[in-house]
Amino acid sequence: MPRFECTKCGKEFPFDSALTRCTSCGEPLEVKYEFASPEIHKSEFLLEKYRDFLPFSRPNKALSLGEGFTPLLRLKKLGEMLGLHNLYAKNETMNPTWSFKDRGTICGIQYALDSGYSEVGTVSTGNMGASVAAYGSRAGMRTHILVSSSIELEKVIPISVYGAHVVKVEGDYGKLYYESLRVGEELGICFINSDHPLRIEGSKTIAFEICEQMSFEPPDWVIVPTSSGGNFRGIVKGFIEFRDLGLIDRLPRFIVVQAAGCCPIAQAFREGKEEIRHFGRPKTIAHGISNPYPPSGNEVLRILRRLHGIALTVNDEEIIKAQLLLAREVIFAQPAGAVPIAALDELVSKGIIDRNDTVVCVITGAGLKYLHSVRQVSHEITTIPFEQLSSALSNARPSGS
Repeated sequence: MPRFECTKCGKEFPFDSALTRCTSCGEPLEVKYEFASPEIHKSEFLLEKYRDFLPFSRPNKALSLGEGFTPLLRLKKLGEMLGLHNLYAKNETMNPTWSFKDRGTICGIQYALDSGYSEVGTVSTGNMGASVAAYGSRAGMRTHILVSSSIELEKVIPISVYGAHVVKVEGDYGKLYYESLRVGEELGICFINSDHPLRIEGSKTIAFEICEQMSFEPPDWVIVPTSSGGNFRGIVKGFIEFRDLGLIDRLPRFIVVQAAGCCPIAQAFREGKEEIRHFGRPKTIAHGISNPYPPSGNEVLRILRRLHGIALTVNDEEIIKAQLLLAREVIFAQPAGAVPIAALDELVSKGIIDRNDTVVCVITGAGLKYLHSVRQVSHEITTIPFEQLSSALSNARPSGS
């Protein structure tokens, strides 16, 4: 029988307690199991394939939009440029609503339905709102999406199109997470926010798939864009569970990357702090990882120190450059999704990552919902008269071709 356990003090809670944070120390909870010879099943439904590793006795396929099973792509051009022989991208842009959020959302939706909820909600900067709106619509649930009042229209449209109740909220986005939990409990709305324990369970399937795709030979490094910290926690949890069950023989090293304009976790890590502090007003193009007060920040710090991980930052110029380089590998990532690529140059030049190491970058979300970042730097587009077509194409050829 699964249970909830505090990530800091270890206090246990029943699985049907509807809690997301510890009532004693306030830190996030996670799902714990007593595994009994779990197996990986042959199924095209994510929750069925890994049902022995998840807390659902009856995975509900009717809720699925085809999440998971994303490709692990070798980045040959980027690898050659950086001198890395084994560079890969776990391409989470291929999920139904174009981000990794769909994995956690289906777990959260199933948990909410199994727990008797008819309404769900989330706090979002974009990707999670679209995901919860889509899956909430699929499940026939009343869905509430809370976003910052400053959110751009291009991010609101992919949320509202699914029929969700979208609310722009003025004030501190970092504190909105905690207020949503209070209001949700008051009104009977299940808020499946960024580090809800069931979201962590969905994110850990990223690690499961990487292990399978690499024939259970784990990579040397896994690099994760990090904001609230839930996805990072889930990926680490997945590798740990497979190791503890003997499916892999070791863990990768883990690297958290944040935008320099909003880096509360990396800042606390650099300063040797045990707890994060509110970063202040974010100032970065990578809005998807711009939570100034990440709810799982303290647990991410504990994980990094326990597993000898690394946290670092990249600036907006490096992020945009990485976004364009990744597009040459035919992955159009949002700025937040490109930050692992932006970090590689420093990691290689400083000798942290060896040229023969196997490296997996988790590309968390697609760029189609975030076109503003590349409008000014995308490839030149020309307009010509019909009669000049032949000469225009000839002039565009490389010299000597």
